[in-house]
Amino acid sequence: MSAYEYKMEKSREKYIEAVGRRKTAIARVRLFPLEKSTAKTSFLINDKELESYFPTKEMTLIATHPFAELSEKFKVTVHIKGGGIHSQSEALRHGIARALTAHIPDLRTKLKVKGYLKRDPRAKERRKAGFAGKARARKQSPKR
Repeated sequence: MSAYEYKMEKSREKYIEAVGRRKTAIARVRLFPLEKSTAKTSFLINDKELESYFPTKEMTLIATHPFAELSEKFKVTVHIKGGGIHSQSEALRHGIARALTAHIPDLRTKLKVKGYLKRDPRAKERRKAGFAGKARARKQSPKR
């Protein structure tokens, strides 16, 4: 099979796409619904497996929380860039939750209550001119 045929075959697969964000991390998520099979949900993040991309158990749990109550299985492919590794896992969670609500609208209330559909916009404040070091740090004034 040539590379072109592979791309064409891959593009015929139906998927649900969504974008998740957290601070400066951006996760482009694609969910491919699997047929009724015994296989578990599989992840491919930047061409790596989930366990090798996120080294700690905590981050893998954060990323996979939206699948907790689902019996349906998916193949998940993700492209993540920016941010730190923790905010990348939360961006992935946000993207998965958005894709799941597009696929199964009844899940919206459950995921919304848990806070998975809310984008966390907090980010580091930019440095201002005339200040020492960080955004709000002032120079120390002389006492006498």
